[in-house]
Amino acid sequence: MDYKQLIIRGISYSQTQSGAYALLLEHEETHIKLPVVIGNFEAQSISLGLEKDIHPPRPLTHDLFTKFIVSANYELVSVIIYQIVDGVFFSNINFKNKANDEELILDARTSDAVAMAVRFDAPIFTTQQVLNEAGILLELEDVSKEEQPFSETVQSEDNLKAVSMEELQKLLDEAVKEEDFDTALEIQEEIKRRKKKID
Repeated sequence: MDYKQLIIRGISYSQTQSGAYALLLEHEETHIKLPVVIGNFEAQSISLGLEKDIHPPRPLTHDLFTKFIVSANYELVSVIIYQIVDGVFFSNINFKNKANDEELILDARTSDAVAMAVRFDAPIFTTQQVLNEAGILLELEDVSKEEQPFSETVQSEDNLKAVSMEELQKLLDEAVKEEDFDTALEIQEEIKRRKKKID
């Protein structure tokens, strides 16, 4: 089957479901976006997987499963979003045994599948049919600003701008220690913005 590769364009608050987030995937060639509604925990987990440099003091469920996969001598090869039924996406996670190339396919929620894929830097694919059924064409002028994971309000960003880099690092360490990953990601984004200005 001719699968279409997707990239993660961002995570934002869902406009349709209270307390949920929208994971925005995009087919690079056509720029068709695939919005997937996910829960708060999965949004945090995907964001932490993308960040790489924020490590919670205790492993999250997806981190634990990642360690198990590696310990069992498997690797995550790809994720395939193969179907959508009544607004629900269905996905498979494809594994391969490093010793004998044996393949293993597990059914998974799309949010969990993506959270695992980012930890292995594995590609995410879908079918043309899913893109036809659920894809939308959006023009995102400034994705870094609009789709920033967990940058909640302009007010909170302004508050962070008034804090020194040293204080930001302390706040980041404290947020991670307290497992307040929403705040940790906001602080991390502010630190990155400042480092870009320096560079």
